Amino acid sequence: MVTSDKEEHKQAIESNEVQSGSDKQAAKQKSEPTQSPNKTDATESKLTGNMDFLLDIPLEISVELGRTKILINELLKLGQGSVIELSKLAGETLEILANQKLVARGEVVVVNEKYGVRLTEIISPIERIERLQ
Repeated sequence: MVTSDKEEHKQAIESNEVQSGSDKQAAKQKSEPTQSPNKTDATESKLTGNMDFLLDIPLEISVELGRTKILINELLKLGQGSVIELSKLAGETLEILANQKLVARGEVVVVNEKYGVRLTEIISPIERIERLQ
């Protein structure tokens, strides 16, 4: 839960403040390597911390089966059992979108009686940047 994570973080900060100066110094010496610290190690640990933060950002993943345009009049006439014809052909690859941006293509599979998508192509970063322009 978010609340408990915040509470744990707050408690950890409070317990660090309560520690005496000599305890902090002893803990610092234990955590520091015996060799002189390397700038790349510090940079890597900072980047890892930043990456951990980014890895927790939720994304909405959607799979596009096809598209079509219809008139409002046609939409109002739809009922149970109506069929809407889509632009893609049966067996054609599907588009996988992350936050409404194309990131991959794939094909429909069934896994344990549920639909899934097998990735067949990952969109390269260069292609993704070109699509933004």
